Amino acid sequence: MIYFDNAASTAVHPEVVKEMIPYFDIQYGNPSSIHQFGRKAKSAIQKARKQVAALIGAEPDEILFTSGGTESNNTILYGIPKSQGPKFVLNHIITSSIEHEAILEPCRDLEKNGVKVTYLSVDEHGIINPNDITNSINPQTVIVSVMFANNEVGTIQPIKEISKICNKYQIPLHTDAVQAVGKVPINVEELGVDALSISSHKINGPKGVGALFIKKGLTIAPEILGGGQENGMRSGTENVASIVGFGKACEIAKERLNENISHFQTLYSSMLSKIVKEIPHVKLNGNTEKRIFNNIHLTFLGVNGEDLIIKLDEHGIAASTGSACSVHTQKASHVLKAMGFNHEQITGSLRISFGYMNTLDEVDQTVEVLKKIVAELRSVSPYKTKYNF
Repeated sequence: MIYFDNAASTAVHPEVVKEMIPYFDIQYGNPSSIHQFGRKAKSAIQKARKQVAALIGAEPDEILFTSGGTESNNTILYGIPKSQGPKFVLNHIITSSIEHEAILEPCRDLEKNGVKVTYLSVDEHGIINPNDITNSINPQTVIVSVMFANNEVGTIQPIKEISKICNKYQIPLHTDAVQAVGKVPINVEELGVDALSISSHKINGPKGVGALFIKKGLTIAPEILGGGQENGMRSGTENVASIVGFGKACEIAKERLNENISHFQTLYSSMLSKIVKEIPHVKLNGNTEKRIFNNIHLTFLGVNGEDLIIKLDEHGIAASTGSACSVHTQKASHVLKAMGFNHEQITGSLRISFGYMNTLDEVDQTVEVLKKIVAELRSVSPYKTKYNF
């Protein structure tokens, strides 16, 4: 098997697994207990908090552990308006039209309760114009949320420029950095963001755990009440083993960052050059430079992307058309729609995403398989005459 769907989820690193095991069978105490079992569990969580913070240049007490990127995004989007008290229904949120559903769905829900939301458009590469943020801000604006790197096409947004605008108007800026962490250097202080979402299983950690960076001084209302864990921001007994694994994954991601970036760029350049050279009527989507390089998003004209995935799977190669979180809804990509793609271009898309374990040999094998199945699918394509396949 060749696994090229690392944007959906990654293999848990062996060192991460090793770090987690004791917290299943030896160190199983409740972190809220005051005996030594509890104290050791609590200490393990605090160590992980430091590891997560170090990866993004934050302070440990600015890290809130969650169940993943979706909860992190929901926490900030609901927490900021609700911190305003009864006036929260008068609030205004600014986001982009290509955000993950973990941003868009909460925004749509908040709209039902009276909150106003502005969805900024993007250009053909999937990048917003920072001036649109300036023009959208009004006295009721309480938060701007713009993703760092898009989960489908890999485009990176001008977060630093956006943060300067938000700082000028004293409006908190949140960024969903789930796809970017571990693929590009991220320092929250240098970026000037007030909140940032991370997910463990995108960086070779376990599923079901993530974090939300909350800058000191930013007030948000808690979503989960009870025993007061996580400084009262997320009650409930902590998932110690997964938090420990997440921390270790962050430590590894920090240590290997430059190595991983170089590796991804090598795989990206090799695959893209071979595909463009050997398969006609193919288009790279997203910005060619402002992107995460573990992501290649392509449109194969005259071919259905889902057929491509099925054929690739038959050859032992895993890829996707886009977000794994949207597959249940069977909707056409809202990201590609926002970028101005027509129906044919949207349905012919394929996302290939690399992990640290992928090799150049796997790239070569995949390109050879792609050549054969694209030719096969185009031989029966309704667009055969249009493109003279």
